[in-house]
Amino acid sequence: MDFHATTIHRRPHTSELTPQITDHRPQDHTPQTSHLRSHTSPHRSHTPHHRTQNPHHRMLHYSFDLWLTLIKSNPYFKIERTKIFHREFNPAGKSIDEVAKAFRQVDLMCNAVNESTGKNIDADEMYLMVISLINDNELNLTGIDVKKLYADMDKLLFNYLPYVYSPVTIEVLQHLKEKGGATFSLLSNTGFIKGATLKQILVALKMDQYFDFQLYSDEVGMSKPNPALFALMLQNIQKVNHPTVIGLNDIIHIGDNPKADIEGAEAAGVKSLLINSNNKSILSLIS
Repeated sequence: MDFHATTIHRRPHTSELTPQITDHRPQDHTPQTSHLRSHTSPHRSHTPHHRTQNPHHRMLHYSFDLWLTLIKSNPYFKIERTKIFHREFNPAGKSIDEVAKAFRQVDLMCNAVNESTGKNIDADEMYLMVISLINDNELNLTGIDVKKLYADMDKLLFNYLPYVYSPVTIEVLQHLKEKGGATFSLLSNTGFIKGATLKQILVALKMDQYFDFQLYSDEVGMSKPNPALFALMLQNIQKVNHPTVIGLNDIIHIGDNPKADIEGAEAAGVKSLLINSNNKSILSLIS
């Protein structure tokens, strides 16, 4: 299989539905300083962690999902995006709530299709689907400047950056990185936001430094849980660790989606950890 990873840094060897947000005030994107041992999941009450993996086994590679695992949407971005589409792409005169509903429907539909087929529906196609849905599939889409539309959405996104998922997210990444001996990667399905944009977001959030490579579904034309995408991940893991060979038992994939992340990882033969959508947080990796 061809090597498609777009962001690879070689390193010396030493032996990767939005949760409800109740506070909509603008937030500082820099995680607050805290003590790792004193934190539980930011959305859950404290319960003992029942691990399916051996917590004392040192992993040699950590693969992370991105959305709802390491970062989450800024609600103001979605609000402003809906206003723009309501104002500029709405000759049918739909209400603001109907426009917001169209975004949700397209998002859910495309995610489901991508997970089922293992392929990828691109962001520009998704935006055109929203516009078509708003207008009862009766609007001629050929006159829409899709490149300008996406550029405008990009600009809006950087005005309302996503948030780091929790106050301990970066602390855990830093803790794992400082232990040494392991490599790190991102394996993310994309939707309305392209992989190229997500890389810039990670730079803005000061998270890019933790990853040896990043794989995005729109850039490789495959979505989790496609076995071929996980195979590509494994190929890139060996590439960044060469000449050391990393065994499957030394690789763990962490994510919030039981189907895309957990089933995909298990089918690939690597360890997995489900967080944030259950009673576990990223702290499960170190506690």
